[in-house]
Amino acid sequence: MHRRLNSLLAVLIFLLAPQAQAGVFDPQTFTLDNGMQVVVVSNHRAPIVSHMVWYKVGSADEPEGKSGLAHFFEHLMFKGTKAHPDGVFSKIVARNGGQENAFTSYDFTAYYQNVAKDRLPLVMKLEADRMRNLTLTKEVIEPERLVILEERRSRVGNNPGALLGEQVNASFFVNHPYRNPIIGWAHEVEALSLKDLTDFYDRWYAPNNAILVVAGDITAKELKPLAEKYYGTIPANPDLNGRVRAQEPPHYAGRRIEMSDPRVRQVSFYRSYLAPSFIQAKAKGETERVHALEVLAEIIGSGPTSRLSKALVFEGRLAVSAGASYAPDRRGPAKFTVWGSPLRGVSVDDMEKALFAEIDKLLKGGVAEQEVAEAQKRLIAEAVFARDGFSTGAQVLGAALAIGKSIEDVESWPDQIAKVTVEQVNAAAKAVFNQKNSVTAVLLPEEPEKEAAR
Repeated sequence: MHRRLNSLLAVLIFLLAPQAQAGVFDPQTFTLDNGMQVVVVSNHRAPIVSHMVWYKVGSADEPEGKSGLAHFFEHLMFKGTKAHPDGVFSKIVARNGGQENAFTSYDFTAYYQNVAKDRLPLVMKLEADRMRNLTLTKEVIEPERLVILEERRSRVGNNPGALLGEQVNASFFVNHPYRNPIIGWAHEVEALSLKDLTDFYDRWYAPNNAILVVAGDITAKELKPLAEKYYGTIPANPDLNGRVRAQEPPHYAGRRIEMSDPRVRQVSFYRSYLAPSFIQAKAKGETERVHALEVLAEIIGSGPTSRLSKALVFEGRLAVSAGASYAPDRRGPAKFTVWGSPLRGVSVDDMEKALFAEIDKLLKGGVAEQEVAEAQKRLIAEAVFARDGFSTGAQVLGAALAIGKSIEDVESWPDQIAKVTVEQVNAAAKAVFNQKNSVTAVLLPEEPEKEAAR
């Protein structure tokens, strides 16, 4: 009860203070001799830690025609080493009361364990072992290939929305590898060889391509000798030569994709516009455009008080839901998306017209000072609450560093959001809402008998 009250007071102080804000997570960092960056986010509320290793490699770093490699290792890293054979890793973590998992994105692959503080050396030893000593044989990879293909069938093949999403990405990105699914195309996963996997592992899984982030009941002074003992002895990969990706060319035509499926119960509509990521904007010295787009997304599409929600859901009675999103934390190009799901009896066309009438209204009349100020307060408040999360700091900082952001980029985010002006938001809206830079997607139901008659 007192902690909840203290959190609310912290938010009020944070929102009302006129001076520059403090950092979000206040991390400490150092780098090992082999090039591995280490970040510590201290949180002494409980004697537990979240141990995360982030590799700066994701599905967008795969060789052309070999999609699914990065995600394959999300599975293979649990198969074992000579010191800790098949299945032992997970059993040891569970036996010591820990939780573990992994995830893959376009830009990184991460592995984590949440354990009691006194078990941290154990999981560091296990994770360091599989960084370079993974057992890769045909006997190991073939069963896991079948698991991945089944995962693809269940998560994508049985999900019309996921199938549509793959088609949208393939159309949206003309040349950039974000056009390929993270899990990989089934025919390419089926064709991946032992050499493909070994070459990928040997290149990318090295300390000078990894970031260790530990959050919880620990300090940098306590962690440094442990990091040096378990990770510092692993040789760097001298042949690691950066991340070279195909670049996205200019877009000259909007595209529209409609998909029908008898499993669809609710019609959905969205349009994604090509937008700059933070990394792209930083390279051009234009990060204020990214922060303005974040404020814009909050104004038009976040929550029941947003423009789209009020116009389409509560006042227009045309949609079940409506909103907007913008996620700039990528190495490559990002998307700004608006969406809506029409009420039963309302046509997609009618809802679409109402949605873009609201966008046109925004472009002609602009946003108001009060809208910008309220959006800034909500976004900054999210940063305050993020401090309370046990592993949130490790997740946010790890993902940021893995795509090429700096700790300062993360820590200064509230200040940058607070500096956004009405003029910047209006300029960002006019720049991003360009139909030539978009893909429109519609997901519709279809009667099974009609499909069978074709």
